[in-house]
Parts: sequence; C-alpha cells; structure tokens
Amino acid sequence: MAEYIRRVVDDEIDELMTGLTALAIEGPRAVGKTTTAAARAATIYRLDHEATRRAVRDDPEIVAIGPRPILIDEWQLVPTVWDVVRTEVDKGPGPGQFLLTGSAVPKVLPAHPGSARIASIRMRPMTLAERGVAVPAVSLGDLLSGRLPPLRGTTTVSTADYASEILASGFPGLRAMPARPLRAQLDGYVTRAIERDFAELGGETIRNRAGLRRWLRAYAGAISSTTSFEKIRDAATGGHDEKPAKTTVIRYLDVLERLWLIEPIPAWAPTNNRLRRLAQAPKHALVDPAIAARLLGTTVDTLLQGAPAGSLGPRDETLFGALFEALVAMDVRTYAQDHEAQVAHFRAWDGGREIDLIVERADGRVVAIEVKLARTVTDGHVRHLRWLHDRLGDGLLDAIVISTGPIAYRRPDGIGVVPLALLGA
Repeated sequence: MAEYIRRVVDDEIDELMTGLTALAIEGPRAVGKTTTAAARAATIYRLDHEATRRAVRDDPEIVAIGPRPILIDEWQLVPTVWDVVRTEVDKGPGPGQFLLTGSAVPKVLPAHPGSARIASIRMRPMTLAERGVAVPAVSLGDLLSGRLPPLRGTTTVSTADYASEILASGFPGLRAMPARPLRAQLDGYVTRAIERDFAELGGETIRNRAGLRRWLRAYAGAISSTTSFEKIRDAATGGHDEKPAKTTVIRYLDVLERLWLIEPIPAWAPTNNRLRRLAQAPKHALVDPAIAARLLGTTVDTLLQGAPAGSLGPRDETLFGALFEALVAMDVRTYAQDHEAQVAHFRAWDGGREIDLIVERADGRVVAIEVKLARTVTDGHVRHLRWLHDRLGDGLLDAIVISTGPIAYRRPDGIGVVPLALLGA
C-alpha cells in the first residue's frame, strides 16, 4: 500500500474535526478526497459502488451505523444522507463523527442545508509544494501577517519545468503516468464530465455534446482573463454553427461550477471606499490548468515557443503566461484557504490597472500578487503594485511578484519577488 502523502488541507481537516461533528470535503473528481477522508475513517460507505448505493437509497439511516468516524463517499449520489447526518449532529454525539465527500453539488438539494451543523471544506489539485517539486521557503501565512518578512531561498526549477508541471496535472492519480496515458486520462476526465456527470447533475441528456465541448474549449482559451461570455460563445461556434442560447450558456456555467470543473476567481470588492469604479467580471479558471492545456491541444514545446493566448486570452499574453498564472492561482487558493483568507483579482473599470491576485484577510487587509512568466522582475512589472500601495496604505499587508526566477528576495522598494516553486502555505 502506498504511503499516504499529507496535503495542505490535512491540517485544516484535523483542526476542524476536533470541534465539529460533521465535515464535508468538497472538490472535483480525482483530487484525493476519498484517500484523505478514508485515512481518518473507521467505517466507509462508498456510494459510487452500486450495491451500497442501492441499499442506502432504500434505507438512508444505514449510514449512521458503524464505528466512527463514518465516511460517506460521494454523498451527492444519495442526497438524503445529508439529512441523516444533520439529524445525527443534532443529537450531539461529539466532534469528529462524520466525514462526507462530494464531487458535485446535487441538483436536488437536501431538505435541510445543514447550516451550522455540517461545515464544508474545499480540496483542490496538488500544489507544486505537495508535488515535491521544491521545498517552500516563503510562507503565504507570513506574508499575510503584515510583518514584511525577509524573503530568502533559491530554486533550480526552470521555465521548462513549470511548463511540464502545467501539463502534468495536480490530480494525484495522474502524477506517475507517462505522457500519452496522461493525455488519455485527461481526455477521459473531460469526456466523463460532459457525457455522464453533466447529464446526471443537469437532470437531462445533453443533446449537443460536441457543442458543450467546443464551449468548454473556448472557455479554456479565455483562462486567466475576464473575457465576456458573449465572446466565449462566439468563439465556441466559430461563425459556422448556430450560437448556443444565453440560457444554455448559463446552464453550462451552473453545472460545470457545481462539478467544480470551473472555479472563476471573483472580482475584488474592497471593504473601504479608497478605490472606486472597479470592474466586477470574474477571471476565468478551470480546476486544473492541465485540463485547459489539454482542451487546447498544447504541448511543452508549444508553450516554450511562445504560442499566443489567442483572441480570448489576456492582452499581450502568451498561452504559457495565461496557464502559468492559472497554476499560481490554484496554488495560492490552497494556501489562502489554510489561513482563512479569500482570493480575488483586481481590475479597474477601464482596464488601466490590474493586479492578478488579491489575498484578503477577514479584516479586509490584503496581500497583492502579480504573476509574471519571467526570470527577472523589472520596475515595469511592479508599477500596479506600487500604485495600489499608494492608495491602500496600511491596508496593503504585502506585495509580491511571483516569477519563474531562481531567487526569493525583496526589492529596495519593499516589493517581494518569489519564484512559484518556493511559495508555500
């Protein structure tokens, strides 16, 4: 049996289980939810096994029987079990009794949402630190402290290594695969989402699966940008077929978000009035940039050759740059969650000022992050960070540029430079 590899989210799960009776671990298929939860469970009900699922549908109370903690895996396949767990929580049996894992939000929600009874926690694909790419030397938690910690550390991770990691995926079960089987698995992941999961969650058969796949590919082409859904809709048809109706696109978004296949980054809404007229469009993101890369048919060579992001990608950006930013966002979201912080992006209404990621503490103070596919950081790379500092003052805890360079350090102006491989929780 393979040795269990702890993830960033493990500490959060363990801490929550000391005070909560029931905890739901949510996230897309294949991120490791079952493995993580099973490492803590004494009894397991796997609802993706047909015999178990049939039995639980007939008698949902079964899931409360057995030594605890009890794991109910893929609970959304029999949503009534949520109500069973909620009822058990109300009996006050103490902390750490139930774990639920789910790869989707069901269309028909439980009769009772479980608010204040069942807490939820998000699990994402593996960060570079979890993959063992390098040993982190810079903590996002330290940056959020506002103490302006010294930044030290070096890495030999190269630009080509980052390209390889984008394509290699953060899904644990895919990490050891050779290139061709990995591509086949990613293709299968998307196909299952379109042909099976989407239909199950949407409650009806998709009549135009090819159209959904084209739309998803167009969405991948807009990754790390705020491109309008109208432009994505146009790109999905290429002018040859009838456009999907807006209601169809809204349905695509609803189901794909409930499958956690897409996870848009919201626009930042500051808690003070020092910034006005901000754009509200979300930044497009897939759960793993490897899926976007596969949908777009890219390779390490095409990334390194500087293939353009295309008409839907960020302005003046290569596809590599857009996917690298997506990789950074995935890692930062994992680390921010560990510190109970939220991740958003900043964009002025006219597009004149943009900052790739804003990590916000509960008190509204923030760490601002620019992402640059560059080995060397220049004054031009930090101009928006300087501008934000002038406006937020002590509301800005820290500002850094995440790069592909070899060294972590602070510039004379106080802005940090951190290679992605050296960033950790």
